[in-house]
Amino acid sequence: MINMDFSKKVVVRSAEADWQPSPAEGVERKPLEREDAERGRASSIVRYAPGAKFATHQHPLGEEIFVLEGVFSDEKGDYPAGTYIRNPPGSQHAPFSDEGCTLFVKLHQFSSSDDATVRINTNTSPWLQGQGGLQVMPLHSFETEHCALVKWPAGEVFKSHRHFGGEEILVLSGEFMDEHGRYPAGTWIRSPHNSAHTPFVEKETIIYVKTGHLLVAES
Repeated sequence: MINMDFSKKVVVRSAEADWQPSPAEGVERKPLEREDAERGRASSIVRYAPGAKFATHQHPLGEEIFVLEGVFSDEKGDYPAGTYIRNPPGSQHAPFSDEGCTLFVKLHQFSSSDDATVRINTNTSPWLQGQGGLQVMPLHSFETEHCALVKWPAGEVFKSHRHFGGEEILVLSGEFMDEHGRYPAGTWIRSPHNSAHTPFVEKETIIYVKTGHLLVAES
């Protein structure tokens, strides 16, 4: 198991981690959290070499993907960098990448009732005004779980706040900060239920953020 104690804060600077092989030739990954070797809950940075592919497989409790680089594909379409994907519980596909790609992937973490299929090209979707100077792009919500991209303008300081149900962040660009540290692009941060911080940035920064999804796992 890797980082499966949900009562503790976890910070992984994925840019500094080594790539590890997967069961598919040409597909490597950097594990962020993992329940078992090839089963159960997992979050990873995944890299497909050009032409790499996976055999058709199912996702019993769903799959969530954010395409970081390149073009990811399956039999239903091609998904360029900036695409957000949710494949619901019980879905299956045969993924591949002709030109190669890098992904943020979360497996086996959906409620069995969360049956939405989502495809969002965040390059063309509108930003909404958030609190202060923040801009927000909602991606998905289900019960207490909320997932979005958040764009921070240079110099923005957010008020101190707590995370009911925890918070998970992947820094997509720039550098995210709080009183506990500095988190450059590629950093994955998982903060437990009722944790608190006062985040800020010095330069424009975009983060993937999910909140409210660690209640069950943490109990």
